Amino acid sequence: MSDCHDCDGCAVAVAPPPLHKGARTHVVAIIGPPNSGKSTLFNRLTGLRQKVANFPGVTVEQRVGKAKMDKAKTPHHSEVVLVDLPGVYSLSPRSEDEQVTHDVLAGTMPGIPKPDALLLILDCTNLGRHLVLAAPILSLKLPTLVILNMADDLKNRGGHVDTAELASELGSPVALVSATKGQGVEKVFQFMEGTSAGTTSLAPPRVELPILQDIPRCRQWAHDIGTGAAYRAPAPPIWTRRLDSVFLHPIAGPLIFLMVVAGVFQTIFKGAKPLMDGLQALIQTSGQWIEHILPPSIFRSLLVDGIWSGIGAVIVFLPQILLLFLFIGILEDSGYLARAALIADRTMSKFGLQGKSFIPLISAYACAVPAIMATRTIENKRDRLATILIAPFMTCSARLPVYTLIIAAFIADRPLIGHFFGMQAGALLGLYVLGFVAAIATARLLKSSILKSERVPFVLEMPPYRWPTLRSLSLRLIDRSKVFLRRAGTVILLVIVVLWVLENLPVKNGQPPEIADSFAGMIGHAVEPAIKPLGFNWKIGIGLISSIAAREVIVGTLGTIYHKEGTSESVGLREALRSDLTPGGAIALLVFFAFAMQCMSTIAVVRRETGGWKWPAIQFAYMTFLAYICALITNQVVRSGIFT
Repeated sequence: MSDCHDCDGCAVAVAPPPLHKGARTHVVAIIGPPNSGKSTLFNRLTGLRQKVANFPGVTVEQRVGKAKMDKAKTPHHSEVVLVDLPGVYSLSPRSEDEQVTHDVLAGTMPGIPKPDALLLILDCTNLGRHLVLAAPILSLKLPTLVILNMADDLKNRGGHVDTAELASELGSPVALVSATKGQGVEKVFQFMEGTSAGTTSLAPPRVELPILQDIPRCRQWAHDIGTGAAYRAPAPPIWTRRLDSVFLHPIAGPLIFLMVVAGVFQTIFKGAKPLMDGLQALIQTSGQWIEHILPPSIFRSLLVDGIWSGIGAVIVFLPQILLLFLFIGILEDSGYLARAALIADRTMSKFGLQGKSFIPLISAYACAVPAIMATRTIENKRDRLATILIAPFMTCSARLPVYTLIIAAFIADRPLIGHFFGMQAGALLGLYVLGFVAAIATARLLKSSILKSERVPFVLEMPPYRWPTLRSLSLRLIDRSKVFLRRAGTVILLVIVVLWVLENLPVKNGQPPEIADSFAGMIGHAVEPAIKPLGFNWKIGIGLISSIAAREVIVGTLGTIYHKEGTSESVGLREALRSDLTPGGAIALLVFFAFAMQCMSTIAVVRRETGGWKWPAIQFAYMTFLAYICALITNQVVRSGIFT
């Protein structure tokens, strides 16, 4: 899975300004197979000096960053622009990812200049297989550094390669590197400095490149190259074999996966509590300080009652969201998520999907937007469309503030399974399961009717288990924080300001109206008859309308309406919700958010992916109808007291 570099989708759904190559711009592209450590090297070279967007005209994600050069060695280029291309096994454009990589390297991608040099990163523990990609890359006749990554694994497991001999055979410099530990990275900078200064020259390969369309010949060429470089494959990792015998066991594997997931959700509630309490206290104290130093005015009301109470109600959930991404990062970087995809393939095949759909669906736990973009790797168009249509059912991080607020207000934190697993964590896990069940049930409906197709074999390269690095996890969390705060400062801020204006109009006798008599109140009362059977009142109606912009906006909306900052631990907003919602209405609200497609960014990217409004319109109508019916049934069942 690709970490959702922009979980809320706003920056991902549009292309960045074109990278017009100027006199002082030196462009280097990073290319390599999946699981070769390409993204780790990119992060190592650029740090946080990078941005994520789409390639122009398509929804394949690109990352562009800058690496600083030694000015004494490269006076004309103080920086090198790095473009991280999608992971591919060949340049034959079968999928959208491969087409994008092909077009960028050929210089035909609009808005992206042809690279001046290439960094070809290969996993040296799988060199026999990964070297096949070197043939088409070297045939481009661009200055290329062949980076043999995971050098520490190669050495520790008894492998060997003669880099000097390999460089001679390929006619290209070769560097043995460990991107996770930073070993050998200085050679990468030396190469970029040389190409930037124009001192790097091309050498003819000793071994003739094969005809690129002849796959068997390319494989034989890769084998001969490795043999000539005295390549000795490392011994299979002992711990990988031992762990796989447990994690991939048909019975123990799924049980362990469920235990891991349960532990994650329990930690999200318990582990984030001290941080949320501290952040909540800071927001409340700062809000009171601002209210104290400013004289009574419309501006103070906007700042304190509107912006501070609305955005503050959302920001306090940042610790929980970061904890979620921390666990996802650990599971992904350790290699466990690839095993989870294999386990899931056994289940998903029963619903007409394949294991390749699992990776985008897991990405959707961060955000549906990059998850939908990740479906580009699915060759079967009907499987891909089915995955796009069910991805928004997966519980994204934007739903987390809504879930934890309502759960903390209406569900007592009693032990469920001893002291390890409580009722609140169980309720949160249940909502995640509910979304997943809705997704696979919808997939089954689609794949047995309008999107029926033949079963496609699932092939996935299993990376060895590795310890996640602190640097990689830290960069991931800092990136998530920036995205979340950017969201709070743009979309949520805009909605909160508009809502505050609607709450304070029309002015009567020079005074703002009561909220029930304001324009916002009028909108809420207008929709109340439709949502009253669900157990919702007009205030919740305002929140539902505002949440179409972004799901988590409803928390800020309610914070503004009640003029109280709140989190799951805030007595103010929690008590206000208890006074306005019955238990049936509260549970129905959770169910509604589990199913409803409350996200304009997701709707926009589905339109782009499917080429029109037909499928997003069907998707929005279906999810809204399902959310309404299920919320209605939930409210009626809870009110009837069947389960009490």
